[in-house]
Amino acid sequence: MATVSRRTFAAAATTIFSAAMVHSSRAAAEAPRELRLGIIGCGGRGTGAMNDSLTINSGVRLVAAADLYAKNAASLWKTMRAAHPDKVAATDTIYEGFDGYRRILDAPDIDLVLITTSPGFRPAYTHAAVEAGKHVFAEKPGCVDPAGYRTCLAAHDAAVAKGTAIVCGTQYRRQVNYLGAIEQIRSGAIGDVIGATARYCAGGIWYRPRVEGMSDAEYQMNNWYHFVWLSGDQIVEQAVHNIDTMNWVMGANPVSAFGSGGRFTRPDDSELWDSFSINYEYPDERVVSFMCRQIPGAAADVSNVVYGTKGECHIGASNAGSRIFDRSGKEIWEMKGSISDAYRQEHKDLVDSIRAGKPIVELRQLADSSLVAVMGRMAAYTGQKVTWKFVTEESQLDLFPKDLTWTSSLPSPQAAVPGKTKLV
Repeated sequence: MATVSRRTFAAAATTIFSAAMVHSSRAAAEAPRELRLGIIGCGGRGTGAMNDSLTINSGVRLVAAADLYAKNAASLWKTMRAAHPDKVAATDTIYEGFDGYRRILDAPDIDLVLITTSPGFRPAYTHAAVEAGKHVFAEKPGCVDPAGYRTCLAAHDAAVAKGTAIVCGTQYRRQVNYLGAIEQIRSGAIGDVIGATARYCAGGIWYRPRVEGMSDAEYQMNNWYHFVWLSGDQIVEQAVHNIDTMNWVMGANPVSAFGSGGRFTRPDDSELWDSFSINYEYPDERVVSFMCRQIPGAAADVSNVVYGTKGECHIGASNAGSRIFDRSGKEIWEMKGSISDAYRQEHKDLVDSIRAGKPIVELRQLADSSLVAVMGRMAAYTGQKVTWKFVTEESQLDLFPKDLTWTSSLPSPQAAVPGKTKLV
């Protein structure tokens, strides 16, 4: 064996060590800084959103959670620690009550906030998060009334100015069969788009009876789906997915809405209707026939069909996939899709955009779709034709209670009656 002098060995070792140090320094420089996550609203949707973010992203950590009820935040924390032990802070940091959200926003070490409260709170919380310099995941719908819409637009513009991201919970915008269908429609696969139908017909929704000792405010917030100032009714809270898809297909907001609906199965103290049927007129006299309902035992149908001069495109919800048929009924295109992948992709796109220094800001898109849903509700509730110009420029509707506290007295629930309910 050849011998190696001590000097030669030392020189070689120094070279190897130096190279290793350079590689280590480069790796350290290239490793993304850990993003610290907080969440406001720790119910089922919040738990799902946080799980999606922690599942799809590396270099992220849950560090704080806020909810009106500490037990909800504690439950989310426990679930995330079991599922992602290496992505959850060692110490539970939980805030409860009305000021819990503010504690999240005031924390200087939190980079990204998931806002998954009941919808009525989202416009103000999203705007406050942007003002605090946070990146935001904003769940759908963005607003439940025109006042909230204007707050969302202000938040969108502020995020653009500050260079912070807002990605929204319209997961179908990131589902491959939806993206594929839109690409096919844009390329002329069905000819000129002349109209569409959209359906979100489902079963019943949960209901939480009033517990003795609850104030009006606590009861309504705990049973939030059944009060319009909190949920916006089904057409806004749930069926906004279809409406957002139609806005996407049409490339515009509708000119007007006219429709009807009613209630047959809701609890007596619920403000909700259980069905809506709205005709939305889009530019160039294209009409979308939209229907939604939540009636136990009734047939379900969650789908979108876009009609063109050469054929039609069926865009299915969840994992149903998309298909295009020509005028003879022959299938000429098909694409499958996974909704679970789409749920996670929105969180990956958000984090990737932050790290790339090119933050996505898409709140205006969600705000528009949410207000289109609100416009349909207003048309049905009042029995009047409602225009986009009215809801964006003239309407003074602001459903959020003034000076809301945990013990506030609120008006008794009262379902809308067409012809009597006023257009505001």
